[in-house]
Amino acid sequence: MRRLFPLSAPTAPAQDAPVDAPEGADRTAGPDDGVTDREWTLDELAAAYAYPAADDPVRSARPGWLRANMVSSLDGAAHHEGRSQPLSGDADMRIFGVLRALADAVVVGAETVRREGYRPARARAAFAERRAAAGQGPAPAIAVVTAGLDLDFSLPLFTEPLVPTLVLTGAGAPEDRVRAARAAGVEVLFAGEGRGVEPARVAAALAGRGHTRLLSEGGPRLLGQFAAAGALDEMCLSLAPVVAVGDAQRIMDGPAVAVPERFGLVSVLEESGFLFTRYRRF
Repeated sequence: MRRLFPLSAPTAPAQDAPVDAPEGADRTAGPDDGVTDREWTLDELAAAYAYPAADDPVRSARPGWLRANMVSSLDGAAHHEGRSQPLSGDADMRIFGVLRALADAVVVGAETVRREGYRPARARAAFAERRAAAGQGPAPAIAVVTAGLDLDFSLPLFTEPLVPTLVLTGAGAPEDRVRAARAAGVEVLFAGEGRGVEPARVAAALAGRGHTRLLSEGGPRLLGQFAAAGALDEMCLSLAPVVAVGDAQRIMDGPAVAVPERFGLVSVLEESGFLFTRYRRF
């Protein structure tokens, strides 16, 4: 893996650097400057994807920080035959794991839970000390966004979580399904007055449970709703070097916005042709 943006400041070449280095060779990059192509440690990836501090001005007046992590093919497909895994790769999965390990809660739509076969997040020994120092539990909670609560509460996601799975819905959700969720030991949070969730209220609802570092893994409909509501703070997009064709969704599928919202580029990493980009809202 190597960092394409931002680049480190150039350093003076070593005294014994060969004067006949091949044309185009990097004469200044050292093994630890991020530019050299090598496997990054989990600590380095965690530092590269750290959440903004609570007192960072970029988080002013926001109850939490909602980032999204999605993968896309070169032609814009968010999945292949209904699943994102065919677009992924080893480096993408490492970053996927790091982003989960940094989060308080993973916010995901009910359809994605069903299609991808979601299971509880697991504790990772490599991040245990970091999470404890940040006041986090051993693993992120999974927070499922759903209007109808059409979920199988006998699945491991709800019966075997290390950290209790949450369900986010609206106050007008079917009462029998709310009772079924609670009977199964699931905590139900209301983030809307109608049947479904109001995307702009999700961060505050989860912040009330102490979850301020939020990660959304989609799907495209939920992510589109977050973006259209101005609730998305950061986009971590993995661009896979594959072409999927077909009629797969884009990474976002939501209501149109009056004016496209501009995000600023934070970083770009590359490995094996994959580009790992990170953007923040202005």
